[in-house]
Amino acid sequence: MENGEQVVEWSVVPSDIGPLLLAATRAGLVTVAFHAHPRARDRALGQLRTRLGAELVEAPHSARLAGPVGQLAAYFAGGLREFSLPLDWSLTSGFNREVLRELASGVPYGTVVGYGDLAARVGRPGGAQAVGAAMGSNPLPLVVPCHRVVESDGGLGGFGGGQETKRRLLALEGILPQPLF
Repeated sequence: MENGEQVVEWSVVPSDIGPLLLAATRAGLVTVAFHAHPRARDRALGQLRTRLGAELVEAPHSARLAGPVGQLAAYFAGGLREFSLPLDWSLTSGFNREVLRELASGVPYGTVVGYGDLAARVGRPGGAQAVGAAMGSNPLPLVVPCHRVVESDGGLGGFGGGQETKRRLLALEGILPQPLF
């Protein structure tokens, strides 16, 4: 590490919804990226390098990543309902961070919240679209459960991991029926 440059340790891990890129700093988990096949992985790593000015180190057996890897495995196995990981919030700020923190602490496993309801919770009634933008910029999906945010009319709404991934996560949490195949 030169000139006080931050080091980000990363690894791609398998999951029930496909490979996930996990990256962590000294402060905690900084990003989770879906569908981390080589092209998506490289794009996510490039964004991390640019946004954090960090040295990236592939570390599949990293102590920093052991907690996130273990907790995500337990979540997908149905044994974990609440993540208890140190998080590095440096990739989000302002309103988006406020919304994501409310989502992480106030929308438990097995429940959903509407975009407008979440906007009202952070003091911005009528800010459903801004909440949608915050969900789209969430650097920590799954751990900060943007899949639990839905449209007021019952529609799923958007999701950076794709609609099928959102359906599978909501089914895992008992909100939707399990997909047939």
